[in-house]
Amino acid sequence: MSRETPRSATTSGIPASATRRYRGSMASVKQFQVTFDCADPQRVARFWREVLGYVVPPPPGGFDTWDDYDRSLPPERQGAGFVCVDPTGVGPRLYFQRVPEGKVVKNRVHLDVRVGTGLVGEERLAALEAECARLVPLGAVRGQLLLADEENESCLPMQDVEGNEFCLD
Repeated sequence: MSRETPRSATTSGIPASATRRYRGSMASVKQFQVTFDCADPQRVARFWREVLGYVVPPPPGGFDTWDDYDRSLPPERQGAGFVCVDPTGVGPRLYFQRVPEGKVVKNRVHLDVRVGTGLVGEERLAALEAECARLVPLGAVRGQLLLADEENESCLPMQDVEGNEFCLD
């Protein structure tokens, strides 16, 4: 599980060539999407909409609802994906895609849900616990609280409704 950015981040041990800014054609990319592989895209999307306050975007042109759009797809593609977006337009688009295989190992990348930014000590722990109490009834599973040390603030590892790890940070 990750911890909040260390209080004193350094680049020790990283070659100077690795810290130079890339100036190629991809340097202009400013937006990205986070994609979740899952068994039930609508269920996982519903969970993350509640966690992040995201919304379902309008359906594609020519369709009154997402259900109408879904019914227009071949049977094997129906229910295979779902999208939610940040209503402010600031956060990344989230895409949930159905995959045949289940989750087997720990995620190599996960989301940190930033509920304790700028808080320390008991105030931070209270914010983490309050958010955990809100998410557990939605289907989240609590992990073991990681308390602050000399380098990192406290964080609370959790899992979503399909076992994908994330942290309250």
